[in-house]
Amino acid sequence: MATLADLGEERTARAGDVLFRVGDRTYPLIAIEEGEIAILDAAGNEIVRHGPLGFVGELNLLNGQTVFLTAVATKPLRYIAVPRERLRPLLFEDGPLSDLLLTTFMERRERLQTVRGIGIQIVGPHTSLPTMRMLEFARANRLPFEWLDPAHDEEAAKVVAGLDEASLPVVRLPGGPEMHGPTPGEVSRALGIGLELAAREEVDLLVVGGGPAGLGAAVYGASEGLSTLVIEGRGLGGQAGSSRRIENYLGFPAGITGAELTSRAVTQARKFGARTATPYRALSLGSEGDRWLVRLDEGQEVAARTVLLATGADYRRLPVAGLADYEGISVFYAAGPPEAQLCGASRVAVVGGGNSAGQAAVWLARGGALVTLLHRRADLRETMSDYLIRELDRYGVAVRDRSEIAELHGTDGKLEAVTLKDGDRLPFSYLFLFLGADPCTGWLDASVARDDHGFVLTGPGTDAEHLLETNLPGVFAAGDVRSGSTKRCATAVGEGAMAVQFVHARLAAAVPQPT
Repeated sequence: MATLADLGEERTARAGDVLFRVGDRTYPLIAIEEGEIAILDAAGNEIVRHGPLGFVGELNLLNGQTVFLTAVATKPLRYIAVPRERLRPLLFEDGPLSDLLLTTFMERRERLQTVRGIGIQIVGPHTSLPTMRMLEFARANRLPFEWLDPAHDEEAAKVVAGLDEASLPVVRLPGGPEMHGPTPGEVSRALGIGLELAAREEVDLLVVGGGPAGLGAAVYGASEGLSTLVIEGRGLGGQAGSSRRIENYLGFPAGITGAELTSRAVTQARKFGARTATPYRALSLGSEGDRWLVRLDEGQEVAARTVLLATGADYRRLPVAGLADYEGISVFYAAGPPEAQLCGASRVAVVGGGNSAGQAAVWLARGGALVTLLHRRADLRETMSDYLIRELDRYGVAVRDRSEIAELHGTDGKLEAVTLKDGDRLPFSYLFLFLGADPCTGWLDASVARDDHGFVLTGPGTDAEHLLETNLPGVFAAGDVRSGSTKRCATAVGEGAMAVQFVHARLAAAVPQPT
């Protein structure tokens, strides 16, 4: 409290005063000295109360998102208000206080994701591809949201009546306007979280991909004086950002969630001046004099002295008919708080034999779901860490070896059962798929050397000068997108950091003109 008092100012409020409301663009961190504050949703329902020595705030204090909630004094109030621009430097300088605030902000955001009626409202049918993409965007960016499907909601049906596909989904912002057929980028910037890039940006290092490898490179690149820009087409953190608990990451003996690790990495990168821009997708890589030119999906272009390809990989999908009808409704590729709440006390199948599948199965079982893990090998030990196999047993997860899904059964996107290739039919209400991934390299042309599976080749095999350099001088690759990489979070972070050293070496030698 004394530290915050030095940074902020003391204020008072009367009972009934509104300190901030849904839709506001900003608010300060509020540390309560005397009195009480109630936190309300948009409909006026009370969520929680904070009293003396409590503080009010969540992740939007750091990322600039539009306010999702309303804060009202319920008793005469005396408090310290710390403006956002003064709070951020504090998080870089005061370790114990930073840990307290960051952990609390992230836990509050997770809980908000399970409360109906908070955040953005997405109205559109599950048959609308733009609607499903908007839902994927909200989940990837851990936004509180509510989805109304006109097929099951009368009010939603009225909202979309007469609208064509181009006008879907209808997105209602907290306390703000109603958007028809917006792109994820438009919604992101309307919420105040999207960095709006200039028509042309020039940087020392462009990192394409915001997973562990990209964020590792951003931290080391920016901290060593490189003007660094990270572009990411979905949500910062990549697949690691959706992991329920990473228990083998050095320095976190009790484990750490992917969301927390990602949030800390983003905060650290921004501390050193790296910029992160989402959601922007790279469309092409070309050359312009002594720079590489990356064109983006919204028309911007980035001219970079060096480029790091850290695009990771896309989730593999089950090769079964009708899968798209269930995706986002009862078939998911990550197990977050909304999904865990949705499938509590239901029969759930987690498909996959890797650590991500094991972590998801344990998380869902702890939340009350009846979980069965399906994998295609004869022995789970071939692909999963021993500690996770023990956790599966501890939390009552059933494991079926040599099991592959051949058919899905259900109506209106709601799964009822699956049939395995051996003919067994099993009742499941939800399916979580962790089947590995394919490299996100479709946007690269043939000038970038890749292996037979599409992963980017680096190092001696391409006659490159540096270990993580591609066949194009000044273009590097790190993390899951790189051929031969170890598909582990810690390895990706290490490769991202290592790539920056090669970037410095390349810049010192002056990048030759691309051919």
